[in-house]
Amino acid sequence: MLKQILGIFCLISCMVSYAEPIGAQDSDSEPSQFPVNISVTSASEDGKSMPLTTTMKIVLLMTVLSLAPSLLTMVTSFTRIVIILSFMKRALATGSQPSNQIMVGMALFLTLYVMAPVFSEINKEAIKPLLAKEITEKEAFERGLKPIRSFMFKYTRTKDLALFVKLSRLPRPKNNDDVPTTTLIPAFITSELKTAFQMGFVLFIPFLVIDMATASVLLAMGMIVLPPMVISLPFKILMFVMVDGWYLIVRSIAMGFQ
Repeated sequence: MLKQILGIFCLISCMVSYAEPIGAQDSDSEPSQFPVNISVTSASEDGKSMPLTTTMKIVLLMTVLSLAPSLLTMVTSFTRIVIILSFMKRALATGSQPSNQIMVGMALFLTLYVMAPVFSEINKEAIKPLLAKEITEKEAFERGLKPIRSFMFKYTRTKDLALFVKLSRLPRPKNNDDVPTTTLIPAFITSELKTAFQMGFVLFIPFLVIDMATASVLLAMGMIVLPPMVISLPFKILMFVMVDGWYLIVRSIAMGFQ
């Protein structure tokens, strides 16, 4: 799995070389010593393209790699999972337990589990042929993008997709291939946010019932000064443990992506 993730990062870095126009480099130019062939060019005053220096290539590559984690988290199941876990932590009202690092780490590994089939297909169809020099960077990028687009289309609501198509003022697409990726990604994120909040609301209900019951009992006993949260917290933790809450949450998240 780690080799597949590293390969995906390398595939994203190839997006820069994909931007090279045909014939942009002169055949007499000195070959670059940089191991990755990044060929973004700039126009000179006489209209001829000028290759960027090695320093600029390194800067562009580092920029792409720094944005790669954000891109991978927004086009995968990470958004939904981390929001659901955050709702769960807030509903329990246990403060800093579990810590944010644990919640994010758990969301990350659940994302790797959910996205494993997609990453495997990217590795098989794009990364391995690219490393074997059987296809070009452009073909690898197009092949690697297809499984991610299929995943996003599967969990994107038609209503959200239609909204962004309308906002983009694009003609009505005949099929999924006619939808640009720049339009698909925000529609997918919007759908994931709605789904995550729906599941978070359902998680809040049983804990809200416990808080209301505790507050009613304390009010009937005349113990107005005592905060209900202090009394309800042990009962919420006990209920969560007795029903094996983490098992049910992880099971619901995994089944939501099947």
